[in-house]
Amino acid sequence: MAYKVNSLEEMPNALSYLIESVEVLQSKVNALQHKQASNSPKWMDIDELCAYLPSHPAKQTVYGWVSAKQIPVHKINKALAFLQSEIDDWLKNKSHKTQDDLMEEARRFVESKKIIR
Repeated sequence: MAYKVNSLEEMPNALSYLIESVEVLQSKVNALQHKQASNSPKWMDIDELCAYLPSHPAKQTVYGWVSAKQIPVHKINKALAFLQSEIDDWLKNKSHKTQDDLMEEARRFVESKKIIR
C-alpha cells in the first residue's frame, strides 16, 4: 500500500504511518522467530545441562551418569550434547527413591560390609 505525500503538512501523518508499519512488521518478525525457536530442538552442552538440572550437579557427576548410560546423551564432534526434550522426559520418568527406600539400601550396604569374626 503506497502512502503519497503531497505537501509538507502531510509529513507528520506519513511519518506516523511509517512508524506504525514498522511496528507491525517488527511484531510479525518477532512472532515468527518465537514460533521457529519453539519448534527447533534445544541442544545443551554439559555446562548448560548442569545449570538446567534442578540439583545443579557437578560435571563429574554428569560424566558418571553418561558413563553408566543413565542419562540420554549424544556425541557431536566428540563433544557431549544433550537434547532438552529428552532431558525433560528423563527427569519426568526417572524413579525417585523414598526415604524408606534409601534407608533400606543403606542398611543392606552396611550389612554386606560387616566383617564376620
